[in-house]
Amino acid sequence: MGACAALTFLAIPAFAQSDPAAAAQTSTSAPSSPDFMLGRPRASIGVRGNWHMASAGSDIFDFVTDQLTLEKSNFNTGSFAVEFAANLSPRVDLVAGMDLNRARKPSHYRGFVDNRGQEIEQTTTLRQVNFTGSVKYALLPKGRNISRLAWIPRTVVPYVGLGGGIGEYSFEQLGDFVDFQDNRVFSDLFESSGWAPIAHVFAGTDIQIFSRMLVSFEGRYSWSRAALDEDFIDFDPIDLGGAKFGVGFHFVF
Repeated sequence: MGACAALTFLAIPAFAQSDPAAAAQTSTSAPSSPDFMLGRPRASIGVRGNWHMASAGSDIFDFVTDQLTLEKSNFNTGSFAVEFAANLSPRVDLVAGMDLNRARKPSHYRGFVDNRGQEIEQTTTLRQVNFTGSVKYALLPKGRNISRLAWIPRTVVPYVGLGGGIGEYSFEQLGDFVDFQDNRVFSDLFESSGWAPIAHVFAGTDIQIFSRMLVSFEGRYSWSRAALDEDFIDFDPIDLGGAKFGVGFHFVF
């Protein structure tokens, strides 16, 4: 519920729309405002930096946080995304995106040491690369035509959207481990990788900072689970979903 509330909050513009040309009369002559464009933009390309908050809701995360000095918050990490959007209509965009993130954390066993009294150490890494397609809907008109060619963009445009895609993941643990059958300490690499479907919803606000440059603030929540390989037998599918909150810069054309 907290993630949904955050998404809703992001869809509300932080300040009222101000349009210095709002009182201008429609004219066939060129407008005096320096912010007008020759026609409505049809596409955009941009980058986004996010903070990824992993939901870590499956039993593999319960196991490693119980046995090792890991917390579920250790799987939170920064992420980077690139996006391309094309207009389907004045308020609807089709968005293709790719984002990646990696969390890497050293740890040791809770309550166990080796026969020399040393910590039993290992490193856990979770990496994700996601490819998505989304439909993005502007809650307010993006701008208005003031002549046959001239178009004035709105400064602040809140939006919502949903979509899906496919993601590739890699989960690995490298280091020393305890065999609880005989309490033997051994070195090994446990790893699992694969692909999984993704579904997501998002909301945010686009703010025009230059004539063809937007800054956007966005919150997103995704759902994704993937089967683990035989190194992690008897575990449920790994939870790869979570929330992302980020800032992006987009060039419109």
